[in-house]
Amino acid sequence: MYSIRPIQVQDNAAIAQIIREVSKEYGLGTDAGFAVSDPILDQLFDVYQQPNSQYWVIVDQHENVFGGGGIAPLAGETNLLEIQKMYFLPILRGQGFAHKLLQQCFSFAKQQGFKSCYLETTAVLKEAIGLYEKVGFQHLSQPLGHTGHSQACEVWMLKTF
Repeated sequence: MYSIRPIQVQDNAAIAQIIREVSKEYGLGTDAGFAVSDPILDQLFDVYQQPNSQYWVIVDQHENVFGGGGIAPLAGETNLLEIQKMYFLPILRGQGFAHKLLQQCFSFAKQQGFKSCYLETTAVLKEAIGLYEKVGFQHLSQPLGHTGHSQACEVWMLKTF
């Protein structure tokens, strides 16, 4: 049985390793500007303690981490939060956890007074794009803000509440 909870400091190494493993699985290299190359990857707990930020992990009954995802302000934009670092080990995929995490992100954004969420991804992550479309994200013709991933992530999407 799995549950979703806010990230704790002891989750840093596990979720960083998951992001690295899933990135490798999909061929998302550290040299290409994907999340796996972010310098903050090993300190996600600290990163998501900032205002208007939250990160959740999916754990089993023994507190082993199997995936996670978060939301934080989009750099360069004052009125947008960005869905960030949603990665899941294969054992979790197809069980609705990404959908549940997105709903938590949307609720969090609304509670903070935001009216929309942004994300960037890559076409290689077809399953994720399908989910994003299903929950109401619309494709954009150009990136917003300053994520630092815009060269590598060629799919830009926005959801308005």
